[in-house]
Amino acid sequence: MSRHAAALCVATAAVFVAMTALEFLYFRSLSGGLPSLDMRLAGFTPDEGMAWLTALGRRGGEIILVWHYLTFDLLFPALLSLTLVSLILATGRQLRNFRAMPATLQALFAIVLVLPYTLADYAQNFAVARLLSDFQSANPDSLAFASALTVTKFALLAVPFAVIAVFYLAGQRRSAEGGEQS
Repeated sequence: MSRHAAALCVATAAVFVAMTALEFLYFRSLSGGLPSLDMRLAGFTPDEGMAWLTALGRRGGEIILVWHYLTFDLLFPALLSLTLVSLILATGRQLRNFRAMPATLQALFAIVLVLPYTLADYAQNFAVARLLSDFQSANPDSLAFASALTVTKFALLAVPFAVIAVFYLAGQRRSAEGGEQS
């Protein structure tokens, strides 16, 4: 899987660019300029969530539900997760101790680091999609829950990124010191 890291990075970046373009070029116009709940790294208050849902209205909510949650955001968490696993394996294999571990243990290590993000992202997507598809379910508790999942998703996403950065920097340091080469 680590051999496909570059291709996965390109595919993930392409989907991310498409999602971001939709957000800024279309979805924000539907909500009167308010950012989507997915874009709020620090979460949102129930009032902010309700303001976004209200500004969208039924038609805007249906458009975002179809063009974001039932298309791109069904694919993106899985694609990003595969990319992160691949990058953990690729950067980890630059290090002697990681490379010495059995391939199954390397893969398990990478999956354990990435899976919590994946589950949180899909849970958050489901929570927001439910709010969009059933405005009646939007109450302070459901909005606070969706916000907590948003914050959790981004916090858990930082873990594999940090591990990849540490592995990459350790590999670069070893190379600079004349240590092992890939």
